[in-house]
Amino acid sequence: MRTSMADLWGKWPRKTAEFLSSVINQLVFIVFDFLDVVMCIFFSYVDKILEGKPTECYCRSQNGISDCEEKNTGISDTLFGRKNVFREMGFSGITPSRSGQRQSSKKTGSNDMGKTRWSDCGCASCVSWMKNGEDAKLHVVVKEPIPSEGEGNCENMIFLHGFLSSSFLWTESVFPELNGSKYKLFAVDLLGFGNSPKPRECRYTLNDHMEMIEKSVIHEFNLTSFHLVAHSMGCIIALALAAKHPNNLKSITLIAPPCFLSSGEEDATQIALKKLAYKRLWPPLSFGASFMTWYEHLGRCVCFFVCRYHTTWEKILKLITRQRKLNFLVRDLTRHTHHSAWHTMHNVICGGAKMMDPCLETLRLARARVSVVQGSRDLVVPVECSNNVKVKVPDAEVKIINGVGHTAVIIGREKEFAKDLQLIWDSVTDAKELIA
Repeated sequence: MRTSMADLWGKWPRKTAEFLSSVINQLVFIVFDFLDVVMCIFFSYVDKILEGKPTECYCRSQNGISDCEEKNTGISDTLFGRKNVFREMGFSGITPSRSGQRQSSKKTGSNDMGKTRWSDCGCASCVSWMKNGEDAKLHVVVKEPIPSEGEGNCENMIFLHGFLSSSFLWTESVFPELNGSKYKLFAVDLLGFGNSPKPRECRYTLNDHMEMIEKSVIHEFNLTSFHLVAHSMGCIIALALAAKHPNNLKSITLIAPPCFLSSGEEDATQIALKKLAYKRLWPPLSFGASFMTWYEHLGRCVCFFVCRYHTTWEKILKLITRQRKLNFLVRDLTRHTHHSAWHTMHNVICGGAKMMDPCLETLRLARARVSVVQGSRDLVVPVECSNNVKVKVPDAEVKIINGVGHTAVIIGREKEFAKDLQLIWDSVTDAKELIA
């Protein structure tokens, strides 16, 4: 009896703390629900005044997914299935008419491509892509092999970055370690990020991203074979691209891939939303992901203050840190629009999750060389995701690096990472030479 009472008293503080934490968590997100409704009304009127039309948002469709004509065109159901306490109570306010707001996904050649929203940055760097008009392509950094050593026998390597990142992830870290005549390196700024186009009418679906990579890299440089290297969100795009071009693929290396398997009760899209953007206040990375994923209009507020005035913030940070050049990881956080980040998060990371099973099956049947690398302390993408790739592609090589996180699996261990890539690429070349 004494032992039972002792156990009870020992568990009481922990149970109380968990209960209070849960209550605080729910109250905070209820407040966010209310504020998001308020900002929906605010942006509707301000957009109507400044742009001649109200905000195009998904708030009024949250309880009517079935009436959306786009749900089979690469648009994720998570855009419409985000529950809000106040909208479910019928409180949505009186807003200007939004007829035709959910039009089909448009390509980068739409008539509104060269226009920016009043809440987006209009600095020379952020709008430089507009000068090319409808022929705008992704920003691609190309590192040519050393011409004096075996020119013409090089291998093509395409690098894709993750969410809220850019080609700097590769050019500032890995590229300097990959010297020689065998590799021609292509680092891409994905659609909506870095110096690439950020069209306001595009819905940034998985197909939109793939088509722009094909247009800007594969077709532009006439690549008939290539290796793929991708980090985080870029892994989803890389897998889809590899499954579309299995005969051109030589190898694919996935770093921290957000790969979720469908269950009997939920599809991969909903699982990805819960795993990557579960509503919680701690840790900070999880809170930031949930806040920016669930709240369309509050997220736009954050982007207005952070992204629109990124040049001002960069000047302030330079003064504080006394550095002439900020770290690329800091700069990349602001080089996007809310529209591009919001839709990419839902339509690629969440919506693209359900495409991973067929893509991995295609690679399995093609016997493609699949390698996976992830840090054991990854707080963004669960380590189980790497094992999910192994489940679908038994021949895949999975390597878990102890003691490093989501980005530190690359940054801070550039030499080791570059060496691993070279071993993968060389093994593919050696295997094909043996077969020949």
